[in-house]
Amino acid sequence: MSATPLPQTNAHATVRRRAAAANIATEIGNHTFRPTGITAYLSNASTPENAAAMATHASMRTTQLFDRRRVDGSLDEVERIRL
Repeated sequence: MSATPLPQTNAHATVRRRAAAANIATEIGNHTFRPTGITAYLSNASTPENAAAMATHASMRTTQLFDRRRVDGSLDEVERIRL
């Protein structure tokens, strides 16, 4: 960790490199983790309004699109990535 922000291109390259190392064939990027973060935030007793503010969404509809609590399936691919 550092006080210096990581440039977006470097963060994107890191995510792609780690996904490849985990044998994830799906093309992913920085934005791929947004639904996971919002879903985890909402699953831990946060309000949708707070999640929308945290994600800087102007519309609650946008936040609802990222909410995966009702989606069946697993997050195995995301959990295999070690940043």
